[in-house]
Amino acid sequence: MKRLIPIVIAGLIATAPLAEETASPQADMLFLPADMDDLSEFRWKKRPVLVFADSADDPAYIEQMALLHARMEELFERDVIVLSDTDPAARSALRLQMRPRGFMLVLVGKDGGNRLRKPFPWSVREITRSIDKMPMRQREIRENKDAARTR
Repeated sequence: MKRLIPIVIAGLIATAPLAEETASPQADMLFLPADMDDLSEFRWKKRPVLVFADSADDPAYIEQMALLHARMEELFERDVIVLSDTDPAARSALRLQMRPRGFMLVLVGKDGGNRLRKPFPWSVREITRSIDKMPMRQREIRENKDAARTR
């Protein structure tokens, strides 16, 4: 038994870098800059969460991004993509369309409609609860349950 413990610990230490490597591509797919003209490329595929701030050093922006990074798996499960814009001087098309004043969080549905606008950071739990109440998400949940039953 005493010989087994060092082997288990060595195995855990050896797999830790692998876990870090697999988390990075997910973050690259989940977090993108909001530099596109519109959200049409995500329609019926993803639920964009737009995070606007006047600076990347804005405390609300930093808090929001930390909250989103901490629970990425729940966002992936709900087909969320996070788009951020911290440069008001660039006057991006999305910034002009959404007209944020300082920090703003916008949840957009898969149909392209704005579902939620908040002037302060929201936890992933609050965001996912809002998503789970959407009719399209309710249908996805039902379809997933039906698919699990038929297996």
